[in-house]
Amino acid sequence: QVQLVESGGGLVQAGGSLRLSCAASGRSFSSYAMGWFRQAPGKEREFVAGLRRSGGSTIYADSVKGRSTISKDNAKNTVYLQMNSLKPEDTAVYYCAARSGLRPVPDNGGYDYWGQGTQVTVSS
Repeated sequence: QVQLVESGGGLVQAGGSLRLSCAASGRSFSSYAMGWFRQAPGKEREFVAGLRRSGGSTIYADSVKGRSTISKDNAKNTVYLQMNSLKPEDTAVYYCAARSGLRPVPDNGGYDYWGQGTQVTVSS
């Protein structure tokens, strides 16, 4: 089992940047593929980015591709989501998730563990 805690959210102006962090504790962090999701008010939770268990490859939603980077630091047991050129439509609660597999998947149901979320608000 693994516990996930997100941080780094906040209020930022359009065009700005944020780096979200997801600290993992419990079972070895390197045992999981990782994902970031987000949920805006009145909308379903959607996939943002994913990282292979080995850290060797990534996948992104089209809405953030080219503006976001997912990465991890195994020594710190932390996954990051760097978001640049933020837009008001990026406003949402961002969640970190872990799945027991090699590859991330862009599917809510494919993950075993979730964090509590961190709010990102982008003002126009």
